[in-house]
Amino acid sequence: MDGVIVDSEPRHERAFLEIFHELGLATSHGIDFPAYYGKSDQAVWIDFIRNHRPPHSLADLTDRKQRRFLEMIDREKPIFPGLPALVEKLSLKCRLAVASGSSHPVIDGVLELDDLRRFFPVVVSAQDVERGKPAPDIFLRAAQLLQVDPSECCVIEDSAAGVEGSLAAGMSVIAITNSLPREKLTKATHIVQNYEQISRLLL
Repeated sequence: MDGVIVDSEPRHERAFLEIFHELGLATSHGIDFPAYYGKSDQAVWIDFIRNHRPPHSLADLTDRKQRRFLEMIDREKPIFPGLPALVEKLSLKCRLAVASGSSHPVIDGVLELDDLRRFFPVVVSAQDVERGKPAPDIFLRAAQLLQVDPSECCVIEDSAAGVEGSLAAGMSVIAITNSLPREKLTKATHIVQNYEQISRLLL
């Protein structure tokens, strides 16, 4: 979802940076955001807490950042051009799932945009599985709920962690260069630059 349905990676970063600024760590937070693409917010906060020992709980920090991010999504509605049309076409051919490192409230907020939720009979969050990406758990759970064999699934990803998790699940994966350059996604089955190229591969 993040980096595939919505241009959210820069907004995740902005939301984190706003909280870091409020904590007095605007320039010394030490977080390399691209290293966390595809992973959960908790992965960021766990490392941040270990390094800085802030006087706030993991739950509090996670909630503060999530609220900030959802405000940005609701205000800016950053759906990638071409994505809604692609999803609508794909939904006529196959069953679709969202398998996201984000929490359910964030997924719900994104899928409210352009009424996208109607195209996805299955939604899986990092909250639903024991291990997040790059482990395959989230993709395997999506396949189970779709009632299809993993080998019949094709994942669309923007992150290296997502590509790794997809392949570990036994699925093919199309990587789109929305968030990372091509050289960071070389393990993917296919690498594309836009949604028209995805359409040509799948339709």
